[in-house]
Amino acid sequence: MKYKILITNILLILIITTLLSGCTTFNNFQETFFDTDAEENERIRIGVFEPLSGSEKENGELELRGIELAHELFPKVLGKDVELVYADNKSDVDVAATVAEDLVEKKVSVVLGSYGSFLSIVGGEYFTEAKIPAIAITSSNPLVTSSSEYYFRTCFVESFQGIALAKYAFEQMGASTAAILRDQNDDYAAAISQTFTDKFIQLTGNEDSIAKVIEYDSNQKDFRSHLKSLNNLGVNTILLTGKNADSIKIMEQAKELGLQFLFLGTDKWGTEEFLQAGGSAIEGAVFPTIFNPEAAATYNTNVTDAFLKAYREKYGKEQPPSAVALGFDAYLLAINAIEKAGTAVNGEAIKDELAATKNFSGVSGDISFDENGDPIKSVAIQTITNGKFVHIYTAEPTWQ
Repeated sequence: MKYKILITNILLILIITTLLSGCTTFNNFQETFFDTDAEENERIRIGVFEPLSGSEKENGELELRGIELAHELFPKVLGKDVELVYADNKSDVDVAATVAEDLVEKKVSVVLGSYGSFLSIVGGEYFTEAKIPAIAITSSNPLVTSSSEYYFRTCFVESFQGIALAKYAFEQMGASTAAILRDQNDDYAAAISQTFTDKFIQLTGNEDSIAKVIEYDSNQKDFRSHLKSLNNLGVNTILLTGKNADSIKIMEQAKELGLQFLFLGTDKWGTEEFLQAGGSAIEGAVFPTIFNPEAAATYNTNVTDAFLKAYREKYGKEQPPSAVALGFDAYLLAINAIEKAGTAVNGEAIKDELAATKNFSGVSGDISFDENGDPIKSVAIQTITNGKFVHIYTAEPTWQ
């Protein structure tokens, strides 16, 4: 028995001596074999799942700007440093699967991104299986969140604009009737038209408040007969959900006919190209926008001021694109959920805190999540006055 104990002790000494041979001091030994895990435990990892190269690089970088600005302003959660772990999906679904697995292996607490709904959907399979919550930023396809209880988003789904426009028309303009002109082959137009119709009927309490829905062919160039018929019906409010070129043509022809309508459109109208192409014909047109600095100042003054200041200092531009604001909010939502969960390692607890989010004050609006992980949030409404975008209304998140 004594012989066996002696042999065991000798072997143990040999093993320790071998290990120490690669370390000049005991401190080096301790750092090599023990401190790595301790150091990792002092950092909380958030995954950045974005196309940082490839065809969608430019869009991925906009979301990244928002994430990084938020990280610079709020670098800690639960008293620990937050580390951003980058995963470039290269705008490719096959690569997206590979780097999503990599983020899982690196044990990130939350994933932010990706730009591109299909890239998000691919990654979502791996994040869901690993019980890691993810927050999409501008991916608006309903399947991103409906296919996974672990996926949320900061942008509203495209059709949500119809709800905000119906609220504006009824609550702000006192409209009791409205009409819709849309491309019959455009699914995007159909989705917004349907949510506008449903909400407007609910608000007015009148099943006939949508006086007429006119579908047109994408090749149609003359809309005068449609405009005359709507004018004869006494309609003053018209929702346009087709392509920008079609909407401009319709408003130009209304002006030629001397007909006065309130034209409502989508966030696609919020570009300099639309302003230049539409000229005086689009004056007074109204549409929602994901981010407007004037409206944002009313949501969360201190954070919004810090966000705008940081953006201007870093990029030298006055107004950040919507994707930057949404990326900023995605990071804030992530660390807020981690803080409330009291853990960075229990993905299910973090997911539950995200799902319970109510009236979170972000720079893109007050955010609550519905049962699908989609945001119920305030929406800024803009009009065009003297060739400029002007904020005129905020549709608050009281949709039910």
